[in-house]
Amino acid sequence: MSHSHILVGGGVNPAQPVVRRIAPSDLYQALARGIDDFMAMPSHAVFLCVIYPILGLFLIAMTLDNSLLPLAFPIAAGFALVGPVAAIGLYELSRRREAGLETKSSHAFDVRHSPSLPAIIALAVLLMAIFLIWLAVAEAVYVANFGYRAPGELQQFAHNVLFTSAGWRMIVIGTGIGFLFAVVVLTIGAISFPMLLDRDVGAAVAVATSIRVVAANPGTMALWGLIVAALLVIGSIPFFVGLTVVMPVLGHATWHLYRRAVEPDANPRPDFKPRERAPRSAADFPASLFPTRR
Repeated sequence: MSHSHILVGGGVNPAQPVVRRIAPSDLYQALARGIDDFMAMPSHAVFLCVIYPILGLFLIAMTLDNSLLPLAFPIAAGFALVGPVAAIGLYELSRRREAGLETKSSHAFDVRHSPSLPAIIALAVLLMAIFLIWLAVAEAVYVANFGYRAPGELQQFAHNVLFTSAGWRMIVIGTGIGFLFAVVVLTIGAISFPMLLDRDVGAAVAVATSIRVVAANPGTMALWGLIVAALLVIGSIPFFVGLTVVMPVLGHATWHLYRRAVEPDANPRPDFKPRERAPRSAADFPASLFPTRR
């Protein structure tokens, strides 16, 4: 697979999808459609997303008894930065349901047969890199305010964060920087992953289209970001368990938001399917395997 295909897709000239102006009502409609998809196939959605809160709890547990405790909140908050990757199978299920195709749980993994798979992987790596950079920045903010000394027990650490000037300074600075990271991910990832499932356009074109959608609808997309953040917080409060519902709904809704924000392709590609080897005939094998009778 060439680098040019990963960036601009399979066409000779990079496609320039037409973006639409959308209103808050489109967000509510997308959420309604997302809830409808979730209700139509809840077992599939929970099957895909139960690993998300489990992994979140695992990452947090890793920080409770060692020097990584200051990264507990950055991990929980920054984990949403890779949310679009976690929801890729949900986009596929919504795509299939919209097209009137079968929507078994296994179809969520049909993404691996997509012509855009290399571009999807490249974009996923980009989001993971942003997540790791966020963790590095969060650690630097902690060190700048508390130094390199060990954070101590959980109770002492919580007291230092909530009841000292250094703690509040860290909260304000960290929240501001985290907001900037969230804006970047929303801008490049709000539309790009669903588009890569829908069209063979390449990562660069998908990201550029996502940026154009945000630029054309700054207020509406800012509201979408707030809705996503609020729902993720609500889903995270009861030990991340609520994310088994919140993540599927947001994943399905993101697909429908993409459909409202970008004009349909004039020449939609056929549904991608796994490559199958043609059945072999006797002529394909050496004659010695078929001795003639005498």
